[in-house]
Amino acid sequence: MTQNQQSRRATPPFRADQVGSLLRPERVKLARQQRSAGKISADQLREVENEEILRIVDKQKSIGLQAVTDGELRRAWWHFDFLENLVGVQSYEADGGIQFHQQQTKSHSVKVISKLGFGDHPMLEDFRFLHSVAGTHVAKMTIPSPSMLHFRGEIDKQVYPDEAMFFRDLAETYKQAIQSFYDAGCRYLQLDDTSWAYFCSDEQKAQMQARGLNPEALTKWYAKTINQAIADRPSDMTITMHICRGNFRSTWISSGGYEPVAEILFSGLNVDGFFLEYDSDRAGGFEPLRFVNRKDLQIVLGLITSKTGELENRDEIVRRIEEASRYVDLAQLNLSPQCGFASTEEGNLLTEDQQWAKLRHVVEIAEEVWK
Repeated sequence: MTQNQQSRRATPPFRADQVGSLLRPERVKLARQQRSAGKISADQLREVENEEILRIVDKQKSIGLQAVTDGELRRAWWHFDFLENLVGVQSYEADGGIQFHQQQTKSHSVKVISKLGFGDHPMLEDFRFLHSVAGTHVAKMTIPSPSMLHFRGEIDKQVYPDEAMFFRDLAETYKQAIQSFYDAGCRYLQLDDTSWAYFCSDEQKAQMQARGLNPEALTKWYAKTINQAIADRPSDMTITMHICRGNFRSTWISSGGYEPVAEILFSGLNVDGFFLEYDSDRAGGFEPLRFVNRKDLQIVLGLITSKTGELENRDEIVRRIEEASRYVDLAQLNLSPQCGFASTEEGNLLTEDQQWAKLRHVVEIAEEVWK
């Protein structure tokens, strides 16, 4: 590509970026088991986590990434750990787990039992630690989108008999969360949201309708709530959204291109960027990107899979970026894996060395494309 685009962006998302979660090191897995069995204290577990987070942050820096995460090493789930620590939300052991393609997660879920709010959330301290070790790199925080509490949680109808009241309080809760993370030093926040991919799947929409849900109405509620939640964010804070079709033990849930939600996403949501799954034909083509009508909206193409360890052909990835640039200016495009490497503590089916090779691959291809 003979473009004169700079290889590095000063603000996130970056030319070479990442979604967030990383494989849990064996030390962390063992320490969590020991803590569960009462063999070590919470402080001892946290010390192990601190040491491993410091190690993986140094590794991300050495690879050439501009943004570093804590790999979500302190979490069991990408979403439940955050949601269950909101005021008014409680975790519980569900009858069954979330069904993926030939796999099912552990049984766990959340329910809204009282009015929503944001208090002294433990992930604020988690971010402060990451921020303290990030140095000159950008510390990236990832949390589930507000949509996920409604999409995955149960809501007590006696607490919220009116749906509008629930979404109003949900937006306000997230508004407080965003300000709290900003006050803790966060300037790069990502909202992870799988619901939009479900709206792209005829099969999943049929299942929603069978549960009495109206997918079209939900897309409007979710978009409105997200926009309300982020409306007052500080001008120097970047908020992106990551959308994928499921990621558990290298499996997936839904299939379908972005066309059904492209206009409401790319023309209707006021985020600063989207991390989009594009590592397989299950995500469809780049045509829906034609709805990107803002010059300040960044699109991060998830062309590198986090589900397997084999490295993608570099020329093929470059060709696909070039194809996407027919719909969105190259200056608005970036590259990342399609998802994290461990949306849950079990992690995907590849080695830690393969994980680092994948992220290095992202950096090297980005340096070639945006030079």
